Amino acid sequence: MSRKPSFANLRTRAPVATAPDPVLASEPSLDPGPDPVAVRGAEQGASARAASRAGRKQIAGFFTPEMSLSMHMLARRQGRSLQALMAEAFDDVLRKHGESPLGG
Repeated sequence: MSRKPSFANLRTRAPVATAPDPVLASEPSLDPGPDPVAVRGAEQGASARAASRAGRKQIAGFFTPEMSLSMHMLARRQGRSLQALMAEAFDDVLRKHGESPLGG
């Protein structure tokens, strides 16, 4: 399933590949082949996780496009991840309601 692009991808996104020109198709390819890291990740299956996700649980929500843009812009201006801003916001809400934020 395809995911829509996010602001986080701007930091690490590789250049978009274009379709080869049919006129040049007869020339030898300079393509190095599939990325060995991506192949290894596909072989491990869905159970493979990034080390940064170990022991963590996803929390998701739906927000207005304006809220999404504002949060992404704030994260970029502060040089932080959207996840870090959300963790700070959740910690603030828990403190406000007298709960103990675990993980903050």
